[in-house]
Amino acid sequence: MDTPARIWTAALVIIGDEILSGRTQDKNIAQIASWLNVQGIRLKEVRVVADDQDAIVEAVNLLRARNDYLFTTGGIGPTHDDITVDAIAVALGVDVVVHPRAKMALEGYYESRGGLTEARLRMARVPEGSELIENRMSGAPGIRHGNIFIMAGVPHITAGMLESLTGKLEGGLPLLSRQVGCWVAESEVADILRATEKAHDACQIGSYPFFREGRVGANFVVRSTDADAVDSCIADLKAALEKHEHAVIEGGI
Repeated sequence: MDTPARIWTAALVIIGDEILSGRTQDKNIAQIASWLNVQGIRLKEVRVVADDQDAIVEAVNLLRARNDYLFTTGGIGPTHDDITVDAIAVALGVDVVVHPRAKMALEGYYESRGGLTEARLRMARVPEGSELIENRMSGAPGIRHGNIFIMAGVPHITAGMLESLTGKLEGGLPLLSRQVGCWVAESEVADILRATEKAHDACQIGSYPFFREGRVGANFVVRSTDADAVDSCIADLKAALEKHEHAVIEGGI
């Protein structure tokens, strides 16, 4: 009997009052989830918390304990409300220290930009025992402490930090997917979806309904770590849909 493949998991904590107030729309969930899939890691849960130390500590300790990796975004800038580093240090039970390499990087970045002020030096603070995550965009590095990755809230800076981590995390097989679409209410094909997924235990089928051009439709996404399993499941799903006279559109609508 084959042993099921190990599934590596991650969680994400998005930190910031501006996200919860609606003033800023988060764009990091999608890019972090996509990046993790390529690394063979599943993003299993996401929590959004305020700039509140107790809330951050609670989320960090809960999610790091039940996932292989924990990512956080936001709250590592130079202002008084950037408290992520302090909160995570409390969660870990360690002190906050100035990382010498982070300080050096900031000194170089700000040499022609007004110098390294006390506020800017805050971005060199890390929980004791941390490593740095390279940031080519703004000088202030991200932070790694064990299985925790502390990253910027600005999406393009986060993207650069993810790029520097590519291939450096242990993971499993990448999650593959294919989709098809139909102009049909998903309630009409629920039994087809259920039966097809049951017949292909290596796959999951997600159904994503929409209303467009004055009518309802749905896209059906098949996911698996096995390319042959995805292809087989898609073929059977198409056949079942077409048998019930639902025209199938490859690649989705």
